[in-house]
Amino acid sequence: MLVYVSREKRPGYDHNKKAGAMNALVRTSAIMSNGAFILNLDCDHYIYNSLALREAMCFMMDRGGDRICYVQFPQRFEGVDPNDRYANHNTVFFDVNMRALDGVQGPMYVGTGCVFRRIALYGFDPPRTTENSGCCGRRKMKVKCKRGMLNKNAAVEEDETEDIEAQLIPRKFGSSTTLVASIPVAELEGRPLSDYAGTTNGRPSGLLTSAREPLDAATVAEAINVISCWYEDKTEWGSSVGWIYGSVTEDVVTGYRMHDRGWRSVYCVTKRDAFRGTAPINLTDRLHQVLRWATGSVEIFFSRNNALFGSRRLKPLQRVAYLNVGLYPFTSVFLIVYCFLPALSLVSNQFIVQSLGLTFLIFLLSITISMCLLALLEIKWSGITLHDWWRNEQFWLTGGTSAHLVAVMQGLLKVIAGVDINFTLTAKAATSEDTVDEFAELYEVRWSALMIPPLTIIMTNIIAIAIAFGRTVYSRVPDWSKLLGGVFFSVWVLAHLYPFSKGLMGRRRRTPTIVFVWSGLLAIIISLMWVSISSPPNTASGLQIQPFQFP
Repeated sequence: MLVYVSREKRPGYDHNKKAGAMNALVRTSAIMSNGAFILNLDCDHYIYNSLALREAMCFMMDRGGDRICYVQFPQRFEGVDPNDRYANHNTVFFDVNMRALDGVQGPMYVGTGCVFRRIALYGFDPPRTTENSGCCGRRKMKVKCKRGMLNKNAAVEEDETEDIEAQLIPRKFGSSTTLVASIPVAELEGRPLSDYAGTTNGRPSGLLTSAREPLDAATVAEAINVISCWYEDKTEWGSSVGWIYGSVTEDVVTGYRMHDRGWRSVYCVTKRDAFRGTAPINLTDRLHQVLRWATGSVEIFFSRNNALFGSRRLKPLQRVAYLNVGLYPFTSVFLIVYCFLPALSLVSNQFIVQSLGLTFLIFLLSITISMCLLALLEIKWSGITLHDWWRNEQFWLTGGTSAHLVAVMQGLLKVIAGVDINFTLTAKAATSEDTVDEFAELYEVRWSALMIPPLTIIMTNIIAIAIAFGRTVYSRVPDWSKLLGGVFFSVWVLAHLYPFSKGLMGRRRRTPTIVFVWSGLLAIIISLMWVSISSPPNTASGLQIQPFQFP
C-alpha cells in the first residue's frame, strides 16, 4: 500500500519538525496498514539493496529477537569527492564506533536507514522484563491495598487496575480507539514464530498471510483525524511515545529512550550497501551540519536525557557511549587551547613545559605510542583505510575548533537565558545531467562566522613560526633544536587544518577579504597579549624590542 501523507499545519502550533512528521506517519500507518515494522529513510536516501529488509527481519523474527527495538544500517553516501576532503563518509563513526556499540547494547539511532519495531516506538518495555507483565511488556498499574485485605480484594484490585489503565490510554496515545486497538495486533504480528524451539508466546503460523480488509471512508477519516494539529495535545506523543521532541537531534534521544527501557538494537552491515544518500560537500554546509549535531548533543547534556540519569537497564558501557554524545562538544574548549599553545610557545621563546626531563619524555612517548597503537587497532579491526582515518582526524579538529565551540555557547545561552536555537537544515545536493562539474559545490566559498576560529589558529601559528625562525636566524647562538621542537607542534596543527585552508581557497583561490581581516586581527592581538603577559617583571611597563644585528 502506497499512501502519501500531508499532515495538517496551522499557525501557532509547534509541529516539531521531523520528529512531529514521523509521529504523524506512525499514527496514520497504524490506522491504515498497521505493519509490525517500520522503515525510516530520509528524503535524500533510497533503497540500494532490497534484500536488506530481509536481513532486518532475520534479526527481528529470530529467537530472542522480540527484544530488539530497531536494526540500524550504516549510512553510505554518493556524490562525495574522491578525496573526501571533509570526511563526509564518516567512516570511523559508522565502521568503528557503531560496530563497537553493537557488542554492548546496540548502536545509536542515526535518523535514517533504520527498521523499527512498531511496539517499541509506542513506549512499551521489552518482553520478559522483571517488573513487567502483560501484552507488550506493559507495566502493571498496581493499586495499593492493606496487607490484610490483599487476598479478599484480589478481584477488586484487578478490576481497579484495568480501569486505571483504561483511563491512562487516552492520555498516552490520544482519543483514537482505532489506534489503541491496533497496538496489540502489531505486537502479536511482530513476535517470532511459535515453531521455534524455546520460543514462548510466539506468533502462530499463517497469521500474516490473511488478506487485509479494504479501506473504507471511516478508516480514511480516522487516519486523517490522528494527524491533525490538536491530536497530540495532552498526550504523551513526543515525551515518552514515538519520536521524542525537544532536541534538534531527536534521533539520538529516541534511540536512547529505548535503550534506557531495556531494549536492544542491532547494527547490520551488508555486503552490498543497504541504502545510499547524499551528503553536503561544501565546507559551509558541512560546518552547519556539524553545528546542528553538536548543538543537539549540548541540549542532551543539559536535559533529562543525560545518560547520568539513565535507569539500571542501561548497560555501563552503553551509558559511557551516550555520555560521550553529550560531552564531546565541550572538548572544543581544550582543543582551542591546544591549538594555540605551540604558537604562543614560539612567540614567547618558551617551551610548553619548563624542562624536558626524562620523566616528561617517557610520559610523552608512552602516550604517543598508545595513541598510535589505538589508531592501528581501529584501522585493522574495522577494515577502514588509513586515508579515511586521517581525514576523520583532520575534520575532527576543524569541527572542534569551530562548530563545536559555537554549539557550546548556544547551548549555554538556551539553558541560562532561554534563548531558542535556530539551526540551518542540511542542504541537499541537487544533481543534474547538464551539470558540467559534479563537485562544483566543493569549490564554492560561502561566508560563515564558523570559519573565523580555525583561520585564526592557522594565521597565529604561521606568524609564530615566522617570528621564531627570524629570531633564531639572527641570534648570536642559534638554537635550531629548540626551534624545530616548537615548529613541529605548530606544523602538526596546520597539517590537521590543511583541508579547511584548501576549502577556503576555492577553485580560483578567492576568499572573502573580511575572513582574512578578522582572523589576522585576532591573531595579532593574541600574539601581543601573550608576549605582554609572558614578559619579565622588569619589562612589564612596556615591551623592550631588541633590534636585530645584521652581519
